Amino acid sequence: MEQITIIAKIQISVKTGDKGLLDETMSAYSDACNYVSDYVFRTHDLKQFSLNKILYSTLRKKFGLKSQMAQSVFKTVIARYKTILENQKEWIKPSFKKPQYDLVWNRDYSLTQNCFSVNTLSGRVKLPYFSEGMTKYFDHAIYTFGTAKLVNKHGKYYLHIPVTYDVEESNISDICNVVGIDRGINFVVATYDSKHKSGFVSGKAIKQKRASYSKLRKELQMRQTPSSRRRLKAVGQRENRWMQDVNHCVSKALVESNPKHTLFVLEDLTGVRNATERVRTKDRYVSVSWSFYDLEQKLIYKAKQNQSTVIKVDPRYTSQCCPVCGHIEKANRNKKIHLFTCKNCGYKSNDDRIGAMNLYRMGIDYLEEAQVPDTVMAE
Repeated sequence: MEQITIIAKIQISVKTGDKGLLDETMSAYSDACNYVSDYVFRTHDLKQFSLNKILYSTLRKKFGLKSQMAQSVFKTVIARYKTILENQKEWIKPSFKKPQYDLVWNRDYSLTQNCFSVNTLSGRVKLPYFSEGMTKYFDHAIYTFGTAKLVNKHGKYYLHIPVTYDVEESNISDICNVVGIDRGINFVVATYDSKHKSGFVSGKAIKQKRASYSKLRKELQMRQTPSSRRRLKAVGQRENRWMQDVNHCVSKALVESNPKHTLFVLEDLTGVRNATERVRTKDRYVSVSWSFYDLEQKLIYKAKQNQSTVIKVDPRYTSQCCPVCGHIEKANRNKKIHLFTCKNCGYKSNDDRIGAMNLYRMGIDYLEEAQVPDTVMAE
């Protein structure tokens, strides 16, 4: 069995009288996080025991936090610093600008099918919420709730709950279908499967919309006014949400259109940013900012939910190798017209489809290699 954690997002229905309590609590929590963050930045102390010993009383008196709230503040700040150190490899002080509140299950919050109960600076508050899609998660024999995050977006309150559950792992011997997936810009994905069928998701409309966003950002950057900077930030967030939704829809369609125990084969695009140094400057933005990684992550967890597997393989020559005769030559591919023509056997096809076909073949090779030890043992 393998554990999967997804984030369930629900909207809380808050009356006018309760908004003040939530806002006050979330604001105090964020201020306390900034206070602890300043201390950690000065001391580089990331041990909860020592932070608790030095700062616990201050958080209780200065910010009016409850005991569990103070402990959650330490955990929130420590987690943020560890993420920064892992990604940036240096001490950068995080700032908690937006009101937030991290809630420990069954201590700071509880959730039933009709009510959300949350601890505030002035005691418990029970609130209704929009429960669509949440019903199945209340089977606690299967699903476990984790530390949730309460946020305020545009005057509306949302609860982000990590939900963890077990799924059966897909064994190599269970694989019944292989799908090669070539990711690109002209086609978001091109696929080739065990039925020798090809599929394409066009990226033309996406490319045009992202070009519009890019043009708008350039115009706003030239203005250099406070309002243009606010607008610039909002535009970036909107584009990010839209692109994530596109990747969600594409990955969901890939998983649902294939049976359980499917092996999805992707190119390992680690270091793709470095490769863009060879791309013309005017085209570099599209190549660098295209969200290949986000699509990959969404496909991985959705595949696990369907008892399927995703592997990543070496991307070298996947668009230059002929899937019929195996001849590899750079001249096989004409990037301008997206046509592959083998110089050896004359086989022709779309260059993205060729990539998907070669990835499919690499998936077949992976399965054959994985089954070799079993054959040897049987002998």
